[in-house]
Amino acid sequence: MESSAPARVLVVAHRTAATPALLDAVSARAAAGPATFTLLVPRMAHGLHRFVDPEDADDSEAQEVLELALPLLEEAAGAPVEGKIGDPNPVDAIQDAVHLDGGYDEIIISTLPARVSKWLHINLPAKLTPLGLPITTVTAKSSRSRAAGRS
Repeated sequence: MESSAPARVLVVAHRTAATPALLDAVSARAAAGPATFTLLVPRMAHGLHRFVDPEDADDSEAQEVLELALPLLEEAAGAPVEGKIGDPNPVDAIQDAVHLDGGYDEIIISTLPARVSKWLHINLPAKLTPLGLPITTVTAKSSRSRAAGRS
């Protein structure tokens, strides 16, 4: 009965990649219709500089996020979820994924609460509107994940 390809959903998260709010959003999106999901985790930028050379960014924290979050997201999606590590600047990471991977139909951004979210302070969702894709912003109540012993 499936007449078209499933929607490709780019999920962007870092500290909130395994939070109940994001897992619920992915589950709801999966229930709404056929979709494939890719989790994009921007590299961690060290230091106080707002713009960091990608060569100076560390993949290890992003890799840990993927290892923790992918099994939980796959359970929420009911299917395998691809994981990618991107540029430390979330705008660049998302633009690279959309332009280089191509074919994404929508974006889900998962952030910390507004009072502490760097992504909301830079108004990340608005900066992505030129991409022409529907954007859903999910705000976690905290950065605590569902995995026991991790935060």
